[in-house]
Amino acid sequence: MEAPNQTRVTEFVFLGLTDNWALGTLLFVAFSLAYVLTLLGNTLIIVTTALTRRLHTPMYFFLSNLSFIDTCHSSVTVPKMLEGLLRERKTISFDDCIAQLFFLHLFACAEILLLTVMAYDRYVAICAPLRYPNVMSIRVCVQLVLALWWGGTVHSLVQTLLTIRLPYCGPNVIDSYFCDVPPVIKLACTDTYLTGVLIVSNSGTISLTCFLALVTSYTIILVSLRKQSAEGRRKALSTCSAHFMVVAFFFGPCIFIYTRPDTSFSIDKVVSVFYTVVTPLLNPLIYTLRNEEVKSAIKHLRQKQVFS
Repeated sequence: MEAPNQTRVTEFVFLGLTDNWALGTLLFVAFSLAYVLTLLGNTLIIVTTALTRRLHTPMYFFLSNLSFIDTCHSSVTVPKMLEGLLRERKTISFDDCIAQLFFLHLFACAEILLLTVMAYDRYVAICAPLRYPNVMSIRVCVQLVLALWWGGTVHSLVQTLLTIRLPYCGPNVIDSYFCDVPPVIKLACTDTYLTGVLIVSNSGTISLTCFLALVTSYTIILVSLRKQSAEGRRKALSTCSAHFMVVAFFFGPCIFIYTRPDTSFSIDKVVSVFYTVVTPLLNPLIYTLRNEEVKSAIKHLRQKQVFS
């Protein structure tokens, strides 16, 4: 007896964050406000850095790139999530799902690599200040940014190809509010154990390796600060503490989700909200409220009526 023909899934249905209309409306308002503030805050940093000559340094060049990535990263998932909060049936086409998955991993990996590069920049600035202009020249900074985008693209292609090679012929309900690899491959009509191991290995290796590199960099920086003056220690600790806060907010959720087998997607959804909605909003707040140079530059541009 012949097996019935298997048809490929053409769309997925999200379970979303909640089925409660009142809670969904409240979340819609809160997350809409967070998204608008994310766009405004990160755009403000990019424009301020571009228009202020004294901020044309490697640190602020990387910071403006971080703001750009945060804007893109948030825009991949938040608009679809907001739409889902207002709709009873939350759907996405198969092709759009794969595209969302690709860009999600592209921007997430690019941010991980950029945070690592920023840690290296601070290491050179604090531990080898005389060599800093040569080591972190504009040419080197541009090459590093191009390299991290290349690395993010390769990583995302691997994740996407491992996902789309699987057959999807049956269930199409995703227990999430966006398309990511773990919940999508769970719907494949085949054994996904090996694929899951490869995906976790790929994402987990990048996250853990970069996180260890960051911890190592900051450990060396903290040790070297003992030789600095009191004022030097204060400035270095202020900059590094802001950077480390961003690292903790972003790496924590990523390591939690991508370095273990998928078990509870309910917990994953809560963690995912943190690094797709909250972290991109916190980054501009951390870097502006704690950074006197950026605040001074914004004030100067306001006086020139650039933002009027």
